[in-house]
Amino acid sequence: MSASLTQAMADLIVVFYKYSGNEGDKYTLTKWELKNLLQNDLCSSGMLGIMRELDDNKDGVVDFKEFVVLVTAVTIAANDFFLDWYKSNNE
Repeated sequence: MSASLTQAMADLIVVFYKYSGNEGDKYTLTKWELKNLLQNDLCSSGMLGIMRELDDNKDGVVDFKEFVVLVTAVTIAANDFFLDWYKSNNE
């Protein structure tokens, strides 16, 4: 595994645990904790709607698996955005 991929995985874990456990369980993010994470580390509005879709089991918290699904979805969306931008600027 490349060092940059290893670092990316480590960064995901560090960010998750930086915010988890402030309100409840250290192994999950409450809606408030996820909101803080998104506002402070992603700086994007409208992400709370994603929280409702991410919380698969509707327990009001996001565990690490659900968090990784969020990061993956945002990464895919960002990749699509930048591919579209690149194509439109290089035609």
